[in-house]
Amino acid sequence: MTRNNALPFTVARDENFFDRLGDYVGDVFYDILPEKGYELRDEQIYMAFQLEQAFKNKRTIFAEAGVGTGKTFVYLLYAICYARYRGKPAIISCADETLIEQLVKKGGDIEKLEEALGLRVDVRLAKSREQYVCIRKLDPIANQTDDEDILRVHDQIPDFVFDNSPSMKSFEPYGDRKEYPWVPDEKWEKIAWDPLQQCSTCEWRHRSGQTLNRDYYRHASDLIICSHDFYMEHVWTKESRKREGQLPLLPEPSCVVFDEGHLLEFAAQKGLTYRFNFEALNKVLTGYMGQDVREESLYLIEDILVLHEEWFDLLDKNASAVEGSNRLEISLSKNIMDIAERLHNKVQQLLEELVFDSELFTIEEYHVKIIEEYLEFFSFGLGILLKEGEGIFWLEENETTSSLVIMPRLVEDVLKKEVFSQGVPFVFSSATLSQNGDFSYLASSLGIKAYDSCSVDSPFDYESQMKINGHIDSDTDEKWKNIGQQLLENEGKGLVLFSSAEEMNLFRQWVKNQEWPFTVLYEGDHEISKTVRDFQTDQPAVLCSYNLWEGLDVPGEALTKVIIVSLPFPPKDPVFKAKRKHAKSPEQDVDAPYMLLRLRQGIGRLIRTNKDQGTIDIWMTTEESKSYKQKIEQVMPVNIEW
Repeated sequence: MTRNNALPFTVARDENFFDRLGDYVGDVFYDILPEKGYELRDEQIYMAFQLEQAFKNKRTIFAEAGVGTGKTFVYLLYAICYARYRGKPAIISCADETLIEQLVKKGGDIEKLEEALGLRVDVRLAKSREQYVCIRKLDPIANQTDDEDILRVHDQIPDFVFDNSPSMKSFEPYGDRKEYPWVPDEKWEKIAWDPLQQCSTCEWRHRSGQTLNRDYYRHASDLIICSHDFYMEHVWTKESRKREGQLPLLPEPSCVVFDEGHLLEFAAQKGLTYRFNFEALNKVLTGYMGQDVREESLYLIEDILVLHEEWFDLLDKNASAVEGSNRLEISLSKNIMDIAERLHNKVQQLLEELVFDSELFTIEEYHVKIIEEYLEFFSFGLGILLKEGEGIFWLEENETTSSLVIMPRLVEDVLKKEVFSQGVPFVFSSATLSQNGDFSYLASSLGIKAYDSCSVDSPFDYESQMKINGHIDSDTDEKWKNIGQQLLENEGKGLVLFSSAEEMNLFRQWVKNQEWPFTVLYEGDHEISKTVRDFQTDQPAVLCSYNLWEGLDVPGEALTKVIIVSLPFPPKDPVFKAKRKHAKSPEQDVDAPYMLLRLRQGIGRLIRTNKDQGTIDIWMTTEESKSYKQKIEQVMPVNIEW
């Protein structure tokens, strides 16, 4: 495929780029798009010229735009033109893989823009590591299992991956989660990359799908699209990768757009975590012991390994499950903290001993670097844990091992230094960025001091297109019956949103005893874009999800009802517990804003075009109704009928 990466307009030597850009954008929205059948929208044009100033002055802008304003076309147009002007790709960071799919799918916004403007856009995806199959895990499993789903994945791995001959020169990207849509999420976790994999020392490294895809997207000339999680992983690992002689995960951008930018703080917290896996330290230190090292170091390593095992035993005993979260809450006893301090001191001592061991030249420099990097990482994370009030921590467990995760409570200082000091335009786009027009809460949580902002309402006539019903529930079984009746009356064509996977699974168990004339699809049974595609095409159908509160775009008859099974409050896990602990009013500052924002996002799944019609049903308890009814009514686009 040939690519034309010239600007879609001319700029003479005596002309200013931004003046010509403004003229071109005006032509696009006033003339070209209407001629192609697109509606002329004042809200879209207003947002476009607000973005122009942000790009011109290399500022950060919060561009809040309601559903249907066409905000995606606006930021894509500026990002593509600016990338070609600067000769560097623009990065579009989305909340999750579902939003990425909306941009790049056949008939998605990028393809529509290409067709309308006669452009050929070079767009490439930079997906998180969990989105790629791990050959190191898959190959041995495939030799032992009779699971057809996993064997089918193994059969589709290209031959060159297993060819060790030096003559093999042909490589191609492979291994993307999307290529194996039949695999359920729980099986995918068994064969996908995970934090325990030591990619830098893996024998498959140069033939892994992750590595080959990374090399591919780095050469994008227009757009690189990634998730917030991946962008924050890039920020967090950039310096350490440079020290190890590796390229950062993402190239230097011309600009960055955060679609659904209100979710960036959560991705930043997730990205800036220290993950201590029980097996990982044992593996690093056992490898250290296998080198030709001094006796002092060996005794110290043995002490650390004994303490480490005792520490994780205590963490396991003091961990408890939290509904709606895979994060186990830990009660930090005095004994746990005492061992953590002893571990911290001994790791510091071992780092000093490593200096002496390395000077003997009996350990390869490469192994010294790996050991030093991990010990410094371990020490720094423990330092956060030992400082009261600075860290958030929890335990995660799977079938084989436990991981302690430590997260800095506040991320604004890191973001201010590592992200928003780059001197490039940053665009935050979402229908929900402000609290009653005030953007200061989001800006301060991200360390952004100076910014521009604009807000445009949705152009849709919600009064004629949407009806919202409020329901009070007291008995779960009775609620399921009522929801079932609502779906039957609507003949399917519904999105059912849950607050947690546990809640969705309770409904799923109840549905097993029902006989309905439509298909019921559940998040997690297949790769998410396949599930959404099946929902759109297998009419009538019902889609049940606990994550698709934002990003889902299903216009038309496939979706005419949204049922919100319970108010989407944040889980009572360690992250939000820490937020509540440090808030003046936990209910007003943490719980209510989160719930109202997510509720607004869920409501936004129903009306996607000016031709859509439908009904929303919101369920809540009597107590929730007393506390939040008025606040909910204030943010709804139409009056709620109770």
